[in-house]
Amino acid sequence: MVATEPLPTHEPLAKRFWRYQAERFPILGYVPLIAAFTFASAAYSRLARRASGMPGTEGFIPWPLYLVGTLTSLTFFFMLRVLDEHKDADTDARYRPELPVPRGWISLAELRGIGGGTLAVVLALNAWLAPVLLIPCALAAAWAFLMTREFFVRDWLRAHMLAYLVTHMMIMPMIDGYTTGLDWLVAGGEPPAGLPWFLAVTARAGEGARGRGHLHEGVGAGARAAGVARPARGLGAAGVAGGALHRPGAHHRVGAGAGRAAVRGAGAGVPDHAPRSLGQGVRDRERAVGDRDLPDARRGPVPGAGAGSLT
Repeated sequence: MVATEPLPTHEPLAKRFWRYQAERFPILGYVPLIAAFTFASAAYSRLARRASGMPGTEGFIPWPLYLVGTLTSLTFFFMLRVLDEHKDADTDARYRPELPVPRGWISLAELRGIGGGTLAVVLALNAWLAPVLLIPCALAAAWAFLMTREFFVRDWLRAHMLAYLVTHMMIMPMIDGYTTGLDWLVAGGEPPAGLPWFLAVTARAGEGARGRGHLHEGVGAGARAAGVARPARGLGAAGVAGGALHRPGAHHRVGAGAGRAAVRGAGAGVPDHAPRSLGQGVRDRERAVGDRDLPDARRGPVPGAGAGSLT
């Protein structure tokens, strides 16, 4: 049984946040995954532009830029976690009182302060190194805001799980638009020819890399459908896609052909036991939990957790 006693509020915020992140956003596990995700994205763009004969594509992007890009990507995912805490606050308080926020480990205001402060730092770093990167940052932030508001059609989305899944997993290609932009956008050139295919990898991973995560009563599509916190499979798939460029002969087909190969290769990042289609994921959920004790707005089959699910 999960303990539900509140954490003493007199403990320092740093200690309470460390306990919070260990349960809800394990930083030590995320850093290597997101570093690999950022590296694969930037490397794909650099190699694709090199194969097209574009100038200034020798080596990798500057390491300070890569480090700031990794920190920014990590912050994106953390902010999605924070936004999800706000979006599901009422539901979590009712159905999941064992979670850190309902238990009083940390408050929503404290999470906003930590997230907002971190976001301000990374935006300042991006503005200093490459102001043009603020464009994809703004686009991702706008989409995340719409996700938090459930696109202002909450009831409709929760009654149409496929639409919920698609709209929420699109945040992954948007973040990948930033990480690939560390190369092509900063260089001031055109995006590489295979970029749409590469961005499709993250969406493909979001649909195909659903595992059998726990479904808690009262919590339906929400963040579970396609928000951001099981990134291991999704980010791993993107890494596989980037790695596809290093296969023999890949440099001669980096355009759309390599992109298609990368999309196919993303399946390598999915465990054998993961559902391979939306329908199978739904059927697995129905067999696992049925339809019991769920509020009307969330009743019915729920897709498995996406590559982006933070919960």
